[in-house]
Amino acid sequence: MVGLEFDANDPVRLTRFWAGVLGREVAADGVTLLAGAKTEFAIRFLPTGEAKTAPNQMHFDLTSESLEGQQQKVAKALELGGRHIDIGQTPDDGHVVLADPEGNEFCVIEPGNNFLADTAVIGALSSDGSQAVGYFWSEALGWPLVWDQDEETAIQSPEGGSKISWGGPPVRPKTGKNRLRLDLTPGVGGDQQAEVDRLVSLGAKLSETGPGEDGSIELTDPDGNEFSVLR
Repeated sequence: MVGLEFDANDPVRLTRFWAGVLGREVAADGVTLLAGAKTEFAIRFLPTGEAKTAPNQMHFDLTSESLEGQQQKVAKALELGGRHIDIGQTPDDGHVVLADPEGNEFCVIEPGNNFLADTAVIGALSSDGSQAVGYFWSEALGWPLVWDQDEETAIQSPEGGSKISWGGPPVRPKTGKNRLRLDLTPGVGGDQQAEVDRLVSLGAKLSETGPGEDGSIELTDPDGNEFSVLR
């Protein structure tokens, strides 16, 4: 996994928002957040004319080292154009639920959260998905399962960094193309087609869209979530 594609109605604005929240540098193209550490991944904001109409399949869980740090991260997000949203959380919950300027949900997690200990600023890509899709991505990325209980799963690179988690059933039905999608590169040898064939053998399906302008090949995982294998 080398990156995350993030659809945006205004890619430049959303890039600036997330650069400020995550403390990342912006690439020369103005729409890519560079990975600041070996265990981080780049985030590329792509233009879309589609309006956001439903909760995203995936959202960021951001970590905090202290209560003051959590409050500062929330304040920074609000200053840059974010807002509080209600998804059913209670006043007793320690995390803060926010949305970016285009309504994409994310959480700022309280300090001391054991699940996100020793991760990264983006502690987890928290996802709606089945147990089977967690198993698929564990095999696809070569990341071991670090949680597998009650059909909830999570994986993490052996080198550390952000986890990817799936909440298990009930899985919310898809309502169009996901706004957040993973980008992969071919494995050893760099053979794109061999990597696509391997992923299909694990349960992925080729998309009907055909190769992208950059030569990437789009697939879907067993839950129907789009992702790309770069050239």
